[in-house]
Amino acid sequence: MTALRKSISGLAFLPVFMAGFSFLFPQAPQADRSRPPQLGAPPSLILPAIRKVTLSNGIPVVVMEKRSVPLVQMNLTFRAGAALEPADKIGLASMTAAMLREGAGGRNSLELADAIDYLGATVNTVADTQSLSVSLHTPLSKLDAAFALFADIVLRPAFPAGELERLRKERLTTLVQWYDQPTMVASVAAGKYVFGEAHPYGRSAIGRESTLRALTAEDVQGFYGRHCHAGNAFFVVVGDIAASEMAARLEKAFGGWKKGESVPVRIPTAPQVSGSTVYLIDKANAPQSVIRIARVGADRLTRDYFPLLVANTILGGSFSSRLNNNLREQHGYTYGAGSSFDMRISAGAFTASSSVQTAVTDKALAEFFREFRRMAEPVPEAELSRAKNYLALGYPGDFETVAEVAGRLGEMVYYGLPDEYFQRYIPDVLAVSQEDVQRVARQYIDPAHIAVILVGDRKAVQKGLEELNVGKIVPLTIEDVLGRMPVLQ
Repeated sequence: MTALRKSISGLAFLPVFMAGFSFLFPQAPQADRSRPPQLGAPPSLILPAIRKVTLSNGIPVVVMEKRSVPLVQMNLTFRAGAALEPADKIGLASMTAAMLREGAGGRNSLELADAIDYLGATVNTVADTQSLSVSLHTPLSKLDAAFALFADIVLRPAFPAGELERLRKERLTTLVQWYDQPTMVASVAAGKYVFGEAHPYGRSAIGRESTLRALTAEDVQGFYGRHCHAGNAFFVVVGDIAASEMAARLEKAFGGWKKGESVPVRIPTAPQVSGSTVYLIDKANAPQSVIRIARVGADRLTRDYFPLLVANTILGGSFSSRLNNNLREQHGYTYGAGSSFDMRISAGAFTASSSVQTAVTDKALAEFFREFRRMAEPVPEAELSRAKNYLALGYPGDFETVAEVAGRLGEMVYYGLPDEYFQRYIPDVLAVSQEDVQRVARQYIDPAHIAVILVGDRKAVQKGLEELNVGKIVPLTIEDVLGRMPVLQ
């Protein structure tokens, strides 16, 4: 105890002792907390060189050597997707992609999955409207074995009928679950009422009950044979491997792969929404309303790409955007609100969305339209600078992992963007002017011609919507949107 008291006494004496020598230590300058700190210059994006080779059968290969981590990401993309499905086979592209993992190279589905997991690798297969892709993520030390499995999946898929039946049941179950998921109802309705069910963007890639039940293993094999071949593919590889070494591996495995006849993916531009319509989809006793406001937007190669990025960042593309600040921070109607432009081969959708408390559905919708109209006014310079800095400062972070870099390179190849596109991105963002933002806002965010999809309790919200008078109200049921609920067997 005596030693402890001495120790405590010494500690108590320390501040007094140090005070006597305070003149020896300069005082730290006080931070100015009256205003936010000034942002520095946007960081430079420095990437390894993009290396391009072509296999003997004409398959383009793009490689970026990223040596910081012993990983390899390899993406194989086919220019084929749901846009090439026959009208009575909706869901075929997505099913074909899924079936590639269900057995290949003499292994059944479970054996293939176990072999991939054992290596610590990941193989994903997915199809969207305009492409079907197979990707491999693997430790460098397991590349040989993982690459062999990847080649089996691409070149030697089995397409077993039993696995097709299992996937069919899973997807029919998913369709049934959608009836109790207001966000999915709203998503399907937005495609249906903005683009129309005849348009590739107007239907769900998963398929419908009638088309799913009709799909056969022969259908899947046929889609694969017509669209998944050397004449319709390109590789992107990013990781800790030399471009020459990767090209040699690909040549050995895929150089003899035959070309088929390529069918270009052509997606027509949908006609713009005419007038303003509120599609009120009844979800009785729903505690909140799902709001999705949409119209036809812009394609990926539009010359307005960068002004639209900045304009959307201001409106709803960041946490500090106008929509989120209005509906969440100022009014407390929601946990979050935002907007986006889906830019693809053809003009995709401009969408603004949120889920709000049922009691304030009309008030929240009014604030959406208020912010749409405000976008047509000149944007204050400080807000414009903040949005551009948000995009510019965050862009290098999109290239942190090999998967992210491969995804960016894949976009570059698919749309034929120039090799210097990544280096030009930040200057192009910073060059956007107030006039650019105002111009594209008036063109692409027009509240006079827009579809409002609202899934909620019709009895609780319809009167307020009528008084708001933002457009003609069309009452609907969930079955009007999704059709008859599938009967699971």
